Amino acid sequence: MTAVAVRGWAARRIPRVNPALKQPLAIVGIVIAVAWVLIAIFAPLIAPYDPLYQANIVTPSGPSWSHLFGQDELGRDVFSRVIYGARVTLPIGVLLVTLSALIGGAIGATAGYFRGPLDGVFMRSADLVFAFPPIILAMVVAAVLGRGLENAALAIVVVSWPSYARIVRGLVLTVGDSEYVQSARLLGASARRTVVRDVLPNVRGPVLVLMTLDLATAILLLSGLSFLGLGAQPPQAEWGSMVSEGTQYFQWWWIGTFPGLAIFTVVLAFNFLGDSLRDVFDPRSSLRREENR
Repeated sequence: MTAVAVRGWAARRIPRVNPALKQPLAIVGIVIAVAWVLIAIFAPLIAPYDPLYQANIVTPSGPSWSHLFGQDELGRDVFSRVIYGARVTLPIGVLLVTLSALIGGAIGATAGYFRGPLDGVFMRSADLVFAFPPIILAMVVAAVLGRGLENAALAIVVVSWPSYARIVRGLVLTVGDSEYVQSARLLGASARRTVVRDVLPNVRGPVLVLMTLDLATAILLLSGLSFLGLGAQPPQAEWGSMVSEGTQYFQWWWIGTFPGLAIFTVVLAFNFLGDSLRDVFDPRSSLRREENR
C-alpha cells in the first residue's frame, strides 16, 4: 500500500471535527462541561470531607490548605458541598431539559402536522405560559405544589415545554410542506411513520441546540428556586441553597461565593456549547455574525 493510499485511508477513518467546535469558546465550553460532569461522577473520590459533617467550631474559617473553600457557619467543608452539589444540579438539569423537550416536542409535532383546531388549542396553551415570566410562574407552581426538589423540577418543566413546542411546530410546518413528505403521504404512509421517519430527523438539530442552551436556563431556574427556599431543603448540598445561606453571612464571603462561581461556570459552559452547536447545525448564523463584525 502506497503512502498516498495510507493517508487517504486514514483520512476516511478519522472523523472530521466541525470547524465551529474548534473555536476557542467552544473548546472552553466543552472542557468546563466535561470537567463538571467528571466531578459529579467522581464526587466521593474528590471531596475530602462528608458534605453533611458539622465540625464543632465557634466561627467559620476561611479558605486554607485543609479547607480549600473554607467552612460554613456549621463547620461544614464548602469545597465538599460544592462538589456534591454538582451531583444534584447537573443530573436534575439534564432530566428537566429532556422532559421539556419530549413533552414540548410531542405537542409541537402533533400541532404542526395535524394543524386545525388541535393546533389552536396547543398553541394557545403555550401562549398562556409565555404570558408570565418563567421565574414567576415557576415560583407560583412550586409554591402550590410545596417545597422540595421534585416539585421545583416539575415547576420548571411546566414553564419550559412551550419553547420546544413552538420551535418543533414551526419546523414541522416547514418540513411538512416539502415535496418528499407530500410524496410519502401520497404513497400511503401513515401519519406516525411520516412524522418519525421524515419530519423529526429534520428538526433534531435545532432542538439539540435549544436543549443545550436551555440546560443553562434550567440550572439557573433550579438554583433560583432553591435560593428562594422552594427547591432543595437543608441540609442537602445544592448550589442555590448554598448561595442563599451565604447571603445571611456577608462577613464570611466564601460561603456564598464559591457555589455562585460554580453556577456561573456551568451556565457559561453550556451557553458557549449551545452557541457552537448552533453554528454546526446552521452555518449561516456564524456567517451572519462574521459579516456584522
